[in-house]
Amino acid sequence: MRTLVLNAGYEPLAVVSFRRALVLVMSHKATVLAADADNPVHGARFEYDRPSVIVLTRYVRLPHTRLIPVSRRGVLRRDAHRCAYCGKAATIDHVQPRSRGGVDSWENLVACCLRCNNLKSNRTPLEMGWSLRFVPKAPHGVGWVVRGVEQPQAVWDEYLTAA
Repeated sequence: MRTLVLNAGYEPLAVVSFRRALVLVMSHKATVLAADADNPVHGARFEYDRPSVIVLTRYVRLPHTRLIPVSRRGVLRRDAHRCAYCGKAATIDHVQPRSRGGVDSWENLVACCLRCNNLKSNRTPLEMGWSLRFVPKAPHGVGWVVRGVEQPQAVWDEYLTAA
């Protein structure tokens, strides 16, 4: 079972194991906002509800810019596994080809099907007479910054939508 950790300002920070969450609660570094009372944790002297959502008692400062690293999986996820040119997808493509100075960046990578990727080869979409179905840009939002939120639990909904 996983636990959503909120900063003292109630913004999502991370998803941790329930064991780590229980340690934070027992050491008075966090308080429980939501718990699973049906599956308690039995200790030597006490019984604890499994925390589903906890909030830290002290505010944790984070860097202003949490950069999301570029990855193949991330590009496909951002583009919903849809080709930027025709709508199907299986791989990724550099809008500005690497052979022409294109870099691995969120703005230069798009999801692309094998057919379009092979047809485009090392040309730009402009040279092909193609247009992108969307403007590629770096993803944002809590689902990209907080690891583990890709598979949210129903209990977390009210805390994730506020972010």
